[in-house]
Amino acid sequence: MKIVFFGTPQFAVPTLEKLLNHPEFQVLGVVTQPDKRRGRGNELIPSPVKTIATANNLPVWQPQRVKKDTQTLTQLQEIGADVFVVVAYGQILSQAILDMPKLGCVNVHGSILPKYRGAAPIQWCLYHGEKETGITTMLMDAGMDTGAMLLKATTPIGLLDNAQDLAEKLATIGADLLIETLLKLEAGEIEPIPQDNSEATYAPLIQKEDYQLDWSNSAIQLHNQIRGFYPNCTTGFRNQPLKITATAPLGSAYWPELPLEVQDLYHKIPDLSTTSSSPGEVVSIAKGVGAIVQTGEGLLLLREVQLAGKRPQSGWDFVNGTRLTVGEVLESYQL
Repeated sequence: MKIVFFGTPQFAVPTLEKLLNHPEFQVLGVVTQPDKRRGRGNELIPSPVKTIATANNLPVWQPQRVKKDTQTLTQLQEIGADVFVVVAYGQILSQAILDMPKLGCVNVHGSILPKYRGAAPIQWCLYHGEKETGITTMLMDAGMDTGAMLLKATTPIGLLDNAQDLAEKLATIGADLLIETLLKLEAGEIEPIPQDNSEATYAPLIQKEDYQLDWSNSAIQLHNQIRGFYPNCTTGFRNQPLKITATAPLGSAYWPELPLEVQDLYHKIPDLSTTSSSPGEVVSIAKGVGAIVQTGEGLLLLREVQLAGKRPQSGWDFVNGTRLTVGEVLESYQL
């Protein structure tokens, strides 16, 4: 089967690698986003997908807008692919592109459709506290993740999984599911299933304000926001921004899923829960672990943080390095 692969971030790499190493498939070329300038040196950095494509001597197209680039469109039409595989490419494909390959365009989407259509399904499913997610392969149409579904695979979400952890897990699942999908599609063993639009939910692009922490929210809401939008959620600490990158909600509902060093706090929590502290206030320092903060409902342990201009550090190193004391208050910070 002859394939053109559309993809950009690390999430797409396992699928491309699986296709390159499978005897039934021939990757004719890769379409990916243009190189971006990053870092202090403002260097042009290729996408992870381009890096893999270049290492395998594949032709690479990087149009600014693929549906408007006549040269790329002509080459894609002439290449004679059986299928276009699309994994987190980052641009909308026109109907003209969707109609080019014989078997259509197959997308690997990071949710159980029709839930979490859109640009950030992994992040928003964590934000909303889902206990399960997965991968859906689908035949693309002109809508935003509205095409007929082909195959699904599910996986549980752990309480401490963040967006990076979950993306790595789903990328591997997606690669395997895509191989199965293509083989069954070619053999005529899949009946595409239309999505029920009435059950659809959306996962839009994340905005800067989504990273702002409001300590009047509950501990579990804050925890889900922090892991969902990892590693960018920010609060104010001594009039400076402080990123909170890992937390744990404390309470009987969560103990079984927490690490042993956090479970050891179990006997201290009943006493802390009776305090009348303000949201954002540090109510206790857990020796060797980190600070415990009052929220609008429940307590939140700070397991990892990142001070402005510094590397991420453990909650305990943060306590020691800043000489954090009980009674200090974390505040909202305008990004």
